[in-house]
Amino acid sequence: MGNRVGIFHDETAGYTDIAPFHPPERFPEIPFDDKTDPANGGYRGVRECFRVMGLDSERFGTPEWNPLGEVVRPGDTVLLKPNLISDRQDNSDAWHGLTTHGSVIRAVADYVVLALKGEGRIILADGCQEDSPIERIRAHIGVDELQAFYRERCGIELAFLDLRDKYRVKQSGVYVDTVELEGDPRGNARCDLGSESWLTEKDGQGKKYYGSFYDIEETNRHHSGGVHEYMISRSALEADVFICLPKFKTHKKVGVTLSLKNLVGINGQKNWLPHYALGSPDDNGDQFDAGGARTKLENKFVLGAKKRMLEKNRFFIALGRMTKGLAYRIFGSTDQVVRSGNWHGNDTCWRMTLDLNRILLYADPQGNLTDTRKRYFSVIDGIIGMEGNGPLSGDERPSGVVIAGFDPVAVDSVGATIMGLDWRRFSLLRRAFDEAPHRVAGTGPESVEVRSNDDAWSGSLEQLGEAPHLGFRPHFGWVGFVERKR
Repeated sequence: MGNRVGIFHDETAGYTDIAPFHPPERFPEIPFDDKTDPANGGYRGVRECFRVMGLDSERFGTPEWNPLGEVVRPGDTVLLKPNLISDRQDNSDAWHGLTTHGSVIRAVADYVVLALKGEGRIILADGCQEDSPIERIRAHIGVDELQAFYRERCGIELAFLDLRDKYRVKQSGVYVDTVELEGDPRGNARCDLGSESWLTEKDGQGKKYYGSFYDIEETNRHHSGGVHEYMISRSALEADVFICLPKFKTHKKVGVTLSLKNLVGINGQKNWLPHYALGSPDDNGDQFDAGGARTKLENKFVLGAKKRMLEKNRFFIALGRMTKGLAYRIFGSTDQVVRSGNWHGNDTCWRMTLDLNRILLYADPQGNLTDTRKRYFSVIDGIIGMEGNGPLSGDERPSGVVIAGFDPVAVDSVGATIMGLDWRRFSLLRRAFDEAPHRVAGTGPESVEVRSNDDAWSGSLEQLGEAPHLGFRPHFGWVGFVERKR
């Protein structure tokens, strides 16, 4: 069943924001909750997706139905990894299209509880954007209410981990201070992929990578001289089962942010992650889509200012806060001008993303690659998605979709296709199918089997590409490059 992907679609489905997100009705397999919330479309979407996918189909509708029993066993430690990138969008206070909703988390957690049969642990963990306030995110997804519910009704502790090692204080769009955080209580594992990194194809080309912060030298120390190393949450590596709970969104650097891109949140050191190569294609970079005097002047000005701010020069920090708006007026807003690798020519970020997936799927708790593939499952929350300038500044898109499967590449290829995008046009997805000793995709694209309550969305991946779609609008740096032809 590893190549099967389930899609449930109900365009009328919505969320309830009343934690702990009780099921919409009494279900025979859920004995530990006698309360209901009919508005909980997220929960219903997850359950129906499992049904149409055919999980434990012979027992569906009975108290014995155990849809996640194929991947979760009694005694396991199960890590649930939602997308908790931020508490609000960059351009508004909206968040339903931004982060994985608590109603979807609750539904998946309930079926994990059933599969554990009273033995095991559940961890809810993510490393959100470094300048995001975790308490607001916790409140959005109902962490306190969920923890109390499972403790009182199931006798299970739902641990919540903020995997970040630091919080960046941002004012007026400029980082002004750094607060150290505890991070993963199990620590992090350093993993050097070396020649198995997708970035090795770019070795020796003189690239200068930019990570998540002003310290460019730190990023490049970990990606040079044949070394490509990452610092990965040991809780993620030690977990027996990893369940990915991403959102249904477009993305400025890799095109779509679904299961594969969701792994950025398992990093203990985000600045070790190459997001783009400085410069334009004219000088072997992918930061800009074209070179010229403007981009060279911009880099001279901006990178110089960031270096000064990295030195904690208070004058330059204050100057940066005052002049960032002026810089946008001179060089153009990031929501209108291609910069920071936010376009289809970004040849760096997808490679980093696939590196992270290779590590998660095959590395042991010490960060060494093995021949054993981790038990994995993905459930995409597409009840409300995001189109346009994702992952932080796009437009909410009610979609009524939940997608699930055992293979992140199959799940994401299906997700991109029903968005109305051509998965073959994304390096992230096309190259994930590459044959390799530690292949990220479990099967080839020809083996993907799709099952849905919508007959038009059932069949092969190729057939799905001929079916009606949701018509998502890509990020403006990807418009005209990734849309399906029909």
